[in-house]
Amino acid sequence: MRSDLALVYNLLHRFKLNEGACNHLTALLPGTTDQFLVNRYGLLWSEVTPENLVLVDASGHVLEGEGPVEVTAFQIHRAIHLADPEKYGCVLHTHMPYATALCCIGGHGDAVRGLVNCHQNSLRFHNDWAFDTKFQGLVHDNTEGDRLASALQGKRVLLHSNHGVIVCGRSVAEAFDDLYYLERACMHQVLAMSTGQPLSLVPEPIAIATKREFDLEKPASARLHLDAWKREEARDSLAKASSAPMQHLSAMLLAAFVGVLVSAALLVRRK
Repeated sequence: MRSDLALVYNLLHRFKLNEGACNHLTALLPGTTDQFLVNRYGLLWSEVTPENLVLVDASGHVLEGEGPVEVTAFQIHRAIHLADPEKYGCVLHTHMPYATALCCIGGHGDAVRGLVNCHQNSLRFHNDWAFDTKFQGLVHDNTEGDRLASALQGKRVLLHSNHGVIVCGRSVAEAFDDLYYLERACMHQVLAMSTGQPLSLVPEPIAIATKREFDLEKPASARLHLDAWKREEARDSLAKASSAPMQHLSAMLLAAFVGVLVSAALLVRRK
């Protein structure tokens, strides 16, 4: 679990779906209902490793690792994990661009609100997302954290108006898979909306049937998806390690060449 969660932090940094050292991803410790892993506040997501993840409990006590843990990370994730420890084993909160864009429109007249069934990826979330219209500032207390958990209404995705998105899953792999495809679905929708043309919507019966098929495949397909990115990260790390000696040798040769040029210039000046 530590390995998977750290990998997702690294991947979302790679995909540019995070913001600075903010946002947060957590995973409930197996066998518990109130202890979860989270990043140490202040780290870039590229710096997160399995070893530097922090284990906290629902009272805010750091059980393993070194803090601090960001307050909103604790309040949001504590409440959602406790709401349904089995269904919400992993909770991912980001301000990823296209999904967040859909959190910033709607609610007036005929404006589109949230995700609509205009693409195959959208159907993964058919009737499984909620839209919370009550942005109330930073989540610094139990009350607002509990309210957000309630706003999920037992669904996997929460679009929080004027804020960002929360994606939940039974495992790290399933939550990551949903977050990845949610951003893709939102990207297709935002790009289609930008044309000014009417959206082409999938009929309800087909949407329901397709969602059912996605759900049946989810445990296996999500695991395969995350493992594929794990191999990609391993290949990149190996390539960097292999190129390091050559970079060192190139630097040494360059320094020697510059030294020869300087020595030659000094000899010319003396003559």
